[in-house]
Amino acid sequence: MKKINLGYFVRNLSIVVGLVLIWRGVWYILDYIDVAFLGGSHTFSALGGIILGLIILYAPDGDLKEISKL
Repeated sequence: MKKINLGYFVRNLSIVVGLVLIWRGVWYILDYIDVAFLGGSHTFSALGGIILGLIILYAPDGDLKEISKL
């Protein structure tokens, strides 16, 4: 049986917490932009987010293989 090192656990947990906090901040900024510039209509920001996300995933290598990992 493999022993779990406490330092390994704390380091990985801190990475996860850091990523969640960054995502939380981005989420609030996007909500602010949605309300300030789009009148709070989530339809336009949702569609724009999907399109922008697909472009970001497609741009580096010209395919959408990353989606197949879901």
